[in-house]
Amino acid sequence: MESAARLQVHSVEQESPSVAVCVVRCVGGVARVGQEFAGAVTLDRIVRYGREVEVLDPPHSAKVRLSGAGVVGLEQGGVVTALPDEA
Repeated sequence: MESAARLQVHSVEQESPSVAVCVVRCVGGVARVGQEFAGAVTLDRIVRYGREVEVLDPPHSAKVRLSGAGVVGLEQGGVVTALPDEA
């Protein structure tokens, strides 16, 4: 069984009440574009070294675009955890 993706927030740049661009480090599992995270947050985009990618795995860092009502609660040092996949 694969562990849930976990992203630790290094910095948050709020674009709007429902969109944030963050620098994150993947600290568990594999994060994928389109994945939903606890707290009503969706991973929309991952950029590593200036290139858009589809996945982020530990221990790598990237700039990501997150959307949803939960982005207002993001803060430095916080960790967001992916919701389990629907089987």
